[in-house]
Amino acid sequence: MKILHIDSSTTGPDSVSRELTAAIVTHLAAKTSGAEVQRLDLVANPVAHLDDVTTGALRLPPEAQSDAMKAAAPAELAYLQQFMGADVAVIGAPMYNFTVPSQLKAWIDRLGVPGVSFTYSEAGPKGLAGNTRVIIASTQGGMYEAGDAAEHQESLLRVFFGFIGVTDLTIVRADKIGFGPEMRAASVAAAKAEIAAL
Repeated sequence: MKILHIDSSTTGPDSVSRELTAAIVTHLAAKTSGAEVQRLDLVANPVAHLDDVTTGALRLPPEAQSDAMKAAAPAELAYLQQFMGADVAVIGAPMYNFTVPSQLKAWIDRLGVPGVSFTYSEAGPKGLAGNTRVIIASTQGGMYEAGDAAEHQESLLRVFFGFIGVTDLTIVRADKIGFGPEMRAASVAAAKAEIAAL
């Protein structure tokens, strides 16, 4: 089993999402002999936000790319190749200002590649990256359910991964982290009980 372990929290050792992704990866690796884990820390090694060169490298056919786009393409496409080559992607996704951290969004932007992770036809979009299972460690300082006007974190992740074809997506959530130490501990414990059942 190939496990892609991704973290995006900027709070270091105080991060609940990092604690949960580590617990998920440890749990999955213990269940599978010879599991291979690839680590991607988007804070220690941030992915740059898209610009004209990287956008062209990801979206334009080679014959329409500039020399700079062609030079950038291998590194840009490597993120999607790494994702599609994993059996499971474990993604730490804390809520920052009602959505995901910008460094996680920059990585997600590398996964939406026309003709590779999705395609359009008269029938509408079709996802092509459905072989990877996705497990998201979602953390929230408050408590936001799907449909809340302020919730643009889990809903974004569900829509995006569904768009590129992911059908096996699990969200393990620890919310109310900002409600005090007791509530934080209880929420983390409940999330870890969910992880034990994965």
